[in-house]
Amino acid sequence: MGWGRTFLLGDVGNRLDISDCEEDIRVLKESLMEIHQEEQTIDSELLTLQRENDHLKLYLASITRLLIGKNVLTREEIEKMVEIIDAEDGAMDNKARKDVL
Repeated sequence: MGWGRTFLLGDVGNRLDISDCEEDIRVLKESLMEIHQEEQTIDSELLTLQRENDHLKLYLASITRLLIGKNVLTREEIEKMVEIIDAEDGAMDNKARKDVL
């Protein structure tokens, strides 16, 4: 109510205004805490995905080097297959949007 409460109720009106402000502040703090917790969850999920991606790259590099090292495939054959799979979805964008198998 602001000045109306103060004018009509004096100190009681002021205390009611303060109480309303305190409640608003409490609600805002809770909202901020929820947002912060959501951000922490997202950061944690991104970190997990980054770790999984790093492991996948490590295993892929290992398998690729083994295949080339044992003369099962050449580097050129692997690169050609990557190009073929990349083009299957109609866009050469280094992404495989269809099932890879």
